[in-house]
Amino acid sequence: MGRTSRKRRSSLTTRMTVASAALLLGGGGLVAVNVYASAHEENSSGTGQDAGSDAAQQQQQIATIDCPDVGTSLPDVPDRARGEVDGELATLDTQITEAYQRLASTRDAAAQDPAFVQNAILGPLKDKRGAVLERIRLEINRAGGRAPDGLGGMAQCAGQPSGGGTGDGSSPDPGNSAQPSAGSPEGSAQPSDGASQPGDDGGGGGGQNQGNGPEASDFVDIRSVQPNVTTARNRSGASRGTFTTKCGRNANGKFNPDNVIVAPGVSNGAHHMHDYVGNQANDAFASDDDLADGDTTCRNQGDKSTYYWPVLRLQNGNDENDVDADGGGKDQNVGEIQTPSSVTLKFDGNPTSKVVAMPRFLRIITGDAKSFTNGPTNANASWSCTGFENRQLKDKYPICPDGSKVVRSFRFQSCWDGTNTDSANHRTHVAFEDPRTGACPQGFKAIPQLVQRIVYDVPPGPGFAVDSFPEQLHKPVTDHGDFINVFDDRLMRRVASCINRGDRCT
Repeated sequence: MGRTSRKRRSSLTTRMTVASAALLLGGGGLVAVNVYASAHEENSSGTGQDAGSDAAQQQQQIATIDCPDVGTSLPDVPDRARGEVDGELATLDTQITEAYQRLASTRDAAAQDPAFVQNAILGPLKDKRGAVLERIRLEINRAGGRAPDGLGGMAQCAGQPSGGGTGDGSSPDPGNSAQPSAGSPEGSAQPSDGASQPGDDGGGGGGQNQGNGPEASDFVDIRSVQPNVTTARNRSGASRGTFTTKCGRNANGKFNPDNVIVAPGVSNGAHHMHDYVGNQANDAFASDDDLADGDTTCRNQGDKSTYYWPVLRLQNGNDENDVDADGGGKDQNVGEIQTPSSVTLKFDGNPTSKVVAMPRFLRIITGDAKSFTNGPTNANASWSCTGFENRQLKDKYPICPDGSKVVRSFRFQSCWDGTNTDSANHRTHVAFEDPRTGACPQGFKAIPQLVQRIVYDVPPGPGFAVDSFPEQLHKPVTDHGDFINVFDDRLMRRVASCINRGDRCT
């Protein structure tokens, strides 16, 4: 199997077997569920656990590992240290993945000894993380920067039961729009007394990644969710046009478990598989020049941008070709990868002002691949169903009625600081517009807003999940999208002009 592409072997026949994974009542209640999946990464709590607290939490069976997210705490890494720090952050991710895999393979020992997780897993992990954090501190200071105070205190991780999500025992709230925000759709599906739960073996491979998520409670019948989408009203001076680029739906099957934005130069830096459309040169080692010279699946060859997101898999117990590969079965991402039935990539304007052209090689990440442990602050993917897209979910997967398809969508940050194409934490150089007024924060300029809409024709019921870091348990709140602008400058200026004129362009 090639690292960045392969052929799928899924067929309609095998995909339809997952329909037997769920029996649904007319009102969307779950009668029986049998789902299998994968997981994800770090948190901002950093609170330690002693044997006593471990014993109390062990009663709920610790499901995953919750670590402070170091990357988001480093907004000012000097350019000279950026490569070394990115590599060390990738090492932290690998350490968490390895600790999670040990947790998953020792559940029996953990159940018998309340102190086992702390002594055998979390304690050694703290020591390893401490050494990496010290190297990060030295690299930043050596390059003339100043490492944040308390960096060493982020070495401690905690065990977390599967129902957690914010580091304080609460679950993330779903948003009510396609921007990070609070809100709580009604009607979350709960398993009935007869609903089966994921098992406890947590082992990878074999197509049955039990104990790794998702759970029945991660799904909700979309018909039970109240309409919850609101948008800012266009005002005088708004840029009302759109530009749509057609780049296919990854029918050629380009995948890899890399992330050139977050972990450049690191193979398997994402620990989960990504779908790619647009630029075909994208892997962990791609430079800006590589992307500029790469082929593209986009119809307009002036758009060599790269658009990528975690693959969606059927959790039907069947293996995919990557069952023994990094990012696949080795990282507890199993099941048949689904090709989207459609992918729409559209650039919108701003409700209050004209937009400026994006700079070439601007990098934007929307959503947070670690939201299950980090909490929902940066969560930004939305889940819905065709015919119900005025009802959006962030921390639940939708159960769609017959004839309706699953929709996942991302509205990317649309305000730019006017200077930087990236930042050390990959967030602070861009921002969201105000959800009520549409205005950008002071000092930021409005840019065309990328809106991705990805549609899947999967069997109805709770039988699918996105890839994730192993410890993130395939929670829907961890969904995220990545974009690098590789439009040629002339075409990007045309995009901005079209949007500012109020036209609909392709």
